[in-house]
Amino acid sequence: MKFGLVGTGYWARHAHAEALANEQTIEFVGVWGRDLGRATEVAAPYGAQPYDDYDAFLAGIDVVDFSLDPDVQAELATRAAAAGKHLLLEKPMATSVEAAARLEAAAEKSGVCSVVFFTRRYEPAHRKWLETLQQQGGWRGAWSLWIADGLTPGSRFESSAWRREKGPLWDIGPHALATLWPILGPVTAVSAVRGDHDLVHLVLTHEGGATSTASLTLTAPHEAAHIEVTFWGGSGLSTMPPSEVPSRESLRVAIRELVDCIKRGDRSHPCGVAFGRQVVEVLALANRHISPPPTPRPPPPSPSHLAPGTSE
Repeated sequence: MKFGLVGTGYWARHAHAEALANEQTIEFVGVWGRDLGRATEVAAPYGAQPYDDYDAFLAGIDVVDFSLDPDVQAELATRAAAAGKHLLLEKPMATSVEAAARLEAAAEKSGVCSVVFFTRRYEPAHRKWLETLQQQGGWRGAWSLWIADGLTPGSRFESSAWRREKGPLWDIGPHALATLWPILGPVTAVSAVRGDHDLVHLVLTHEGGATSTASLTLTAPHEAAHIEVTFWGGSGLSTMPPSEVPSRESLRVAIRELVDCIKRGDRSHPCGVAFGRQVVEVLALANRHISPPPTPRPPPPSPSHLAPGTSE
């Protein structure tokens, strides 16, 4: 099955391209980028064909692997789905409900299979932990900390324009939801408040009445970077195990599962576009709470009959 990569940035080069090249079950055949020179740099080490013509790129592949800003991804993935290409998407798959819905509709209409890459959902230890929690049941809530240093000077995503614009809600919020959702159920309500710098606190209500919290930042000092998710309930406390594999290895799991879905004609992957759209809907609701308030109007001038420094 022929895979093509869309994107030429850091994550495309060091995670997606390496995963595609090292996955023996598929053929990595092309790289598309707006800059042909950068596409060539990504493609050359793996013998893939570089493209700056998107339609020509689509013509030679079966599956498109995206590693782009989410808003650009949503537009190009919708075109790919309409052309009958299966989709491996990054999270979030869009940053607007409308774009996410268009992408889902295009995938549904064309009957293509899809997987959204919520990194930890493809890690073996993480999956085993979630399965154990589901078997135990009785979980009433959770708290989570996603204290990341991704935009701290010297970090690998320091130059990521979309992460700086959209903040941690859209970058690491999807990871929080993808971990809480399978255990506590779909999110039915969300509130959010801003903290210091880019810090965002979420309070989530889940189907059935369970509640959870998530604190998100991308600008923590390196020394403070920390990820923790803890569920509580009748079985006590259970905390998420640490990540044990590189992201590119989790990507290979996602690739294999997408290939299996395509072979079976199965479009019900739990992390497909339907779930991706639900995540976008929750994040969009949260974003309404933390959007910058309107610029305050200047106070009206003091009445002329009052002397400076006096009041009625």
